[in-house]
Amino acid sequence: MTKWILFVIAASLGTAGGLGGYTFIAAKGYSYLTNDAAACANCHVMREHFAAWEKSSHRKVAVCNDCHAPHDNIVHKYLVKGENGFVHSMNFTTGRHPDPLRIRAKNRVVTQDACLSCHADLAQGITPGARVGHAARGDDALDCISCHRYVGHWVR
Repeated sequence: MTKWILFVIAASLGTAGGLGGYTFIAAKGYSYLTNDAAACANCHVMREHFAAWEKSSHRKVAVCNDCHAPHDNIVHKYLVKGENGFVHSMNFTTGRHPDPLRIRAKNRVVTQDACLSCHADLAQGITPGARVGHAARGDDALDCISCHRYVGHWVR
């Protein structure tokens, strides 16, 4: 009986590893470990966003990771990229991705912090993680994306 259980465990792990490895290679999962903006266009739902970024004002100064991944440290960057990759792959595999795509609250904070990191001269006295804007009162205040949502990539 013990050999049978070991065989089932080994076969299950081998199948999961083989399918996972094949999917990682076939879906170009390795490309998401790079800083190449074209990696984001691997998924058909992102092609329009990528094409819009290529025409944007940020194309010459920022790639996807510059706005959509944390800047504080490499571990945090890859934790966020890993979580986003998992969520994206689950949503796209199950067909549950919103159309049009919507930024999640956690990712909106990352993007807000990226705006403030690069545009500190325009946002003097504003600390990363802060919400800024006309009202500048807690949740009523606007963040950068509220007014500048199409700066990085404009998709109709």
